[in-house]
Amino acid sequence: MKLRGMKRVRTIAVKALAVFLLAWCGLGQSALAAWPDRPLRVIVPFAPGGGSDFIARFIGRSLGDALHQSVIIENHPGAGGLLGVELGVRAPADGYTLTLIASSYCVNASLYPLKFDPVADITPVIQLSQGPMLVVVNPAFSARSVRELIDLARARPGQINFATAGQGSIIHLATELFQSTAGILMNHVPYKGTGPALTDTISGQTQVFFSSTAVAMPHVQAGSLRAIAVTGNARLAALPAVPTVAESGLPGYDVIFWHGLIGPRGMPAGAVSAINEAVNAALRLPHSAEQLKSDGVEPAGGTPGRFATKIASDIALWRDVTKKARVKVE
Repeated sequence: MKLRGMKRVRTIAVKALAVFLLAWCGLGQSALAAWPDRPLRVIVPFAPGGGSDFIARFIGRSLGDALHQSVIIENHPGAGGLLGVELGVRAPADGYTLTLIASSYCVNASLYPLKFDPVADITPVIQLSQGPMLVVVNPAFSARSVRELIDLARARPGQINFATAGQGSIIHLATELFQSTAGILMNHVPYKGTGPALTDTISGQTQVFFSSTAVAMPHVQAGSLRAIAVTGNARLAALPAVPTVAESGLPGYDVIFWHGLIGPRGMPAGAVSAINEAVNAALRLPHSAEQLKSDGVEPAGGTPGRFATKIASDIALWRDVTKKARVKVE
């Protein structure tokens, strides 16, 4: 990322942290005298049964145990996750409503006319999980490494097909960032979801796919896909021979999936602190890593300020990518 881009990231991050600190300092202690005295709710802006829903229910159980209150999971899918997020952002800032967001939250900020400010109108609480994607190719494809893929794409511009889960998906933008960083051009083939994109990569209709680890791993282990790189900054324990994209010749490339909890702007600082502390404690338990591993991610944790910086920096990153690649959604 160029110097001007980095300055923009820092500026947005500082603003996000300032919003958080203002909410923290403005707490009236009486507002939390009896908190929590009724059930909390976590809005999940995706359908039941998926990875986001799994993480929300897993964390909800731990949070409920720590706070001695029920935590109700409400699924409000629609509009690429925006429907549920808008509902959560507009909820009363009393510490009883949280919203689970994914890394796509930061992508949507660049693609859709939002009805809220994705930095100023929220209270970041905690990042829950993190996990890289796997760069996988059809086994018959001649490129067996990132370097070979780049060389082949330069020799055959626009002729290598890469699949995505849809126009403007984080998988799409992660691949666009890869192309931009490598200085190559492949042909985008968008699908309506991960399933058909994966199926056509296995069959050879497309050659390259940036997949979630949980989805791709069984096919890599079965030999129906070949993993050539990991998009995060560390190799996977399950695939120690597969290098990161950065190790493969593109220093600085680091893209992960993540989930986290936010509240409305002005959420009481005491509630933020209590929830953050409870969830951090839950994420440190040995069984938490095992539970999250089944969804291809690992515990994240950390402070609200750290999560605020992550959100702001990702929004800036994907805004630059969408602008450079001219990505638009209908």
